[in-house]
Amino acid sequence: MTVQSIESSRLRAWVDVDLSALRRNGEMVARHAGVPLLPMIKADAYGLGAAQAARALEPLELVGFGVATVREGEELRALGVVRPVLVFSPLTPADLMAARAAGLTPTLGSAAAIASWREQGGGDWHLAIDTGMHRAGARWDTVGDLAELLRAAPPVGAFTHFHSSELDDGSMELQEQRFRDALAALPARPALVHADNSAATVRRSPSAWSFVRPGVFLYGVGSGAALQPEPVAHVRARVVELRTVRPGESVSYDATWRATRESTVATIPLGYADGYRRSLSNVGRVLLNGGEVPVAGNVTMDMTMLDVTDVPCAVGDIVTVMGRAGDHLITAEQVGAACGLSPYELLTGLRQRLPRIYG
Repeated sequence: MTVQSIESSRLRAWVDVDLSALRRNGEMVARHAGVPLLPMIKADAYGLGAAQAARALEPLELVGFGVATVREGEELRALGVVRPVLVFSPLTPADLMAARAAGLTPTLGSAAAIASWREQGGGDWHLAIDTGMHRAGARWDTVGDLAELLRAAPPVGAFTHFHSSELDDGSMELQEQRFRDALAALPARPALVHADNSAATVRRSPSAWSFVRPGVFLYGVGSGAALQPEPVAHVRARVVELRTVRPGESVSYDATWRATRESTVATIPLGYADGYRRSLSNVGRVLLNGGEVPVAGNVTMDMTMLDVTDVPCAVGDIVTVMGRAGDHLITAEQVGAACGLSPYELLTGLRQRLPRIYG
């Protein structure tokens, strides 16, 4: 995707979303896993647009889509998505009624929820098994207590969620064994069993389960992994002002940056109200005209200042604060490491004030 696009020619700041890269990331992980995908497109596809992501991924071999809330599933149905949509958060009885009306597939992990779903008319559902995340689902060592309910309303699927699949600490293997033990304790093994999120999928090939549930990998996050996704989100802004700052003069709130030489400082109209975090003050680095330049002073709500003394710069030039510009790349992981945040937070924290430009 080029830095300058027709759609972005009049914008002050925006996010270029490379849907072709998103699809290629899906193709890559599907080849590696050797099983179909259930892409996670919760939180508006990690902030990048659920409708556009669903359309981009539709040509792949999919089991369905994964979301976190009934409202997210309803939005997909309103867009015309007919594939199964799994809702991965625990649901209230009212949520269950709405899920059934929208033709969504709930994931249930308690006797009360299973009974409520059955009493409301039932339908396809997946059993959530907690193997150590301790967030939701039936404990792996108590699923036998649900046997009577499961015979009356058998699930079409069962799953667990790894809490540390990025780590080589044995926890994933322990959780997987607990999952297998829990499956063996069920009255009947469901047709669909799944466990692998992005990191677990990347760690091994082929997957041992019916399908995999890639999330953040699809959206370009996975540095250092066996598979390297292409970047999908490219956050950009345009230089709107340039000024000369003399030695000893300060920039931005609280005067946390002072010039040690005569310096050129550029202002871009992007700040923490857009999702460029204040914790990047004086530590963030961005791409400009083939070089990398530092953030100068505190990031403000609507603007950020850059020390561009060592690179050519003019008003109107495009700055990339995350993503690719030419041969250079600043990954979400790198930005997150600079400000102490996960790449998940960075992507989902990109505010809607930043237009998304799809290509």
